[in-house]
Amino acid sequence: MIKGYYFITDAELSKNGNESDVEKAVEAGVTIVQHRRKLDDTEAFIKEAKVLKKICKGKSLFIINDRVGVALSVDADGVHLGQGDMPYDTARKLLGKDKIIGVTVHDVKEAIQAENKGANYLGVSPIFSTTTKSDAGKPCGVEVIKEIKKNCKVPIVAIGGITLDNAKEAVQAGADAICAISAVVTKDDVRKEIKRFQFLFNEQ
Repeated sequence: MIKGYYFITDAELSKNGNESDVEKAVEAGVTIVQHRRKLDDTEAFIKEAKVLKKICKGKSLFIINDRVGVALSVDADGVHLGQGDMPYDTARKLLGKDKIIGVTVHDVKEAIQAENKGANYLGVSPIFSTTTKSDAGKPCGVEVIKEIKKNCKVPIVAIGGITLDNAKEAVQAGADAICAISAVVTKDDVRKEIKRFQFLFNEQ
């Protein structure tokens, strides 16, 4: 079950490095870790993914952003696909029925289509304005979370421009999980920052 803080690596923003960040995220009790690399160096991606997968083993689900080949190489728990990535149907054929596939959606129509195809969870993005992902697009706001929640049964992960100041809005709107990359990996104590976000779910 995907619940609470959803962790995504970001080597460019990280203060302590991906390995340290994932260790702290697992210690904080995250249910899922997504490994994302912006540089197209497949060998380096696979090498790092193997290390991070060992940290997550038996504690957190480990998925790869976009790169199905990398996910297969390290036997990750699944992948996360954006709207412009490999089509869901193709990814599912390659990965098999037991792997997790999350899909980024921006509105109710995309959410329903993704769930109907078999997506295991939906990444609703961007909720607020974000600088972490240059192609994130126009903010969709928390109202979209409410509408998707009415129409879909799979878990919803809210991402994009989330901070401690606005995260509660996303949780109250119905997000099962939230991700706030820059609000966590740029800080000295990643574990502490994740716990602060996770506390918001305890208040529900």
